[in-house]
Amino acid sequence: MKRVRLIRHGQSAANAGHASRDHASIPLTALGLEQSRIVARSFSVAPDLIVASPFARAQATAQATAATFPATAFETWPIEEFTYLAPDRCVDTTVAQRKSWVDAYWLKSDPTFCDGDGAESFHNFVARAQAFLDRLEEHPASDIAVVSHGQFLNAVAWLLERKPQVLDSQAMADWRNYEIENHIQNGGGYSLSQKVGDTSWALGHRTLHEPL
Repeated sequence: MKRVRLIRHGQSAANAGHASRDHASIPLTALGLEQSRIVARSFSVAPDLIVASPFARAQATAQATAATFPATAFETWPIEEFTYLAPDRCVDTTVAQRKSWVDAYWLKSDPTFCDGDGAESFHNFVARAQAFLDRLEEHPASDIAVVSHGQFLNAVAWLLERKPQVLDSQAMADWRNYEIENHIQNGGGYSLSQKVGDTSWALGHRTLHEPL
């Protein structure tokens, strides 16, 4: 049996309403650091592998678990958050200031559209989520802890639950609704499991304090 715990990073400065310089370097708040320690304490046994997004808030969250289990391997995978707005125009802006840009992007609902340098299309974002699932399946570790981001984790769950056949504007709109309806709290997440010899994943929701 392969078991994977997927965790959203702790509260970041952007989550708390502060301006951020760029999408990748946003730090955790004091609450976010405490949430990362709560996540670390929620493991009843050491995972075989800890995986984190390259973004600072995910790395900092994962480091609390890595410090608790120093013998566990730690890897950084390309499971960063969906950067659908061009980073250059988002410098030193807050979530509230970006709202009109966000609304316009999702109203456009074009899965191939890229907003500019450093941004990615919805199509490429979903491809990253699928590549992550493929990598999990191929990895020899049995118990894996993954620290990523809310939208990325919901892309993974959406792929498993909705099994989209075509990534058109309707699928993009469906994912947006799915992400809003299944918002993942900071430090929260869900689990995946796969039986030996099986090619499908079982998805289970969990609470923050439930041990692995």
